Amino acid sequence: MTVPRTHGPRERMVFAAAQLIRRDGVGATGMRDVAARAEAPRGSLQHYFPGGKEQLVNEAVTWAGRYAGKRIDRYLAALPEPTPGALFAAMTRQWIEEFESTGFATGCPVAAATVDSTASTPSAREATATAFASWSTPLTAALTTLNVPPTRAPALATLMISTLEGAILLARAQESTTPLTTVTTELAPLLNASTTP
Repeated sequence: MTVPRTHGPRERMVFAAAQLIRRDGVGATGMRDVAARAEAPRGSLQHYFPGGKEQLVNEAVTWAGRYAGKRIDRYLAALPEPTPGALFAAMTRQWIEEFESTGFATGCPVAAATVDSTASTPSAREATATAFASWSTPLTAALTTLNVPPTRAPALATLMISTLEGAILLARAQESTTPLTTVTTELAPLLNASTTP
């Protein structure tokens, strides 16, 4: 995914960081690499991110969580037959299509940062928690519009995100989209059975 030139250098650097994290993880993502990918002057890193790499990574992870959350409404609007299972299928389809078109080199930047942040700072853990919340909140709302009881929707949103993240990891490890198609098929009956008339 190329960095959009329509954005300013700060936004390009956040986007570039997210893309590098999803490919290489936090530890292997260097500030110089981010500046080069964003086509931004290296000196601008300190200007825009006085907190250094930690600030940049946290902002990239936060951006990624918001991005995932915003996609939920788009998936929902595009469903010919809106059901919780169909919504989950749309979520997995995006990854299946990406892996089939570009290979298995990249994953979810939020998951990558979560793994790397276990021995990191409280702000890194907070950023990943916020990113997942930015994704699960609109997913929970979408499930309630699909007649999932409000008391059950948050748990199912957690299940869907957890299942998707696990399937992404397995797909990358196996270099196969089979884990994604499998979880889509297996989870659909449970999700669809959760709705009320």
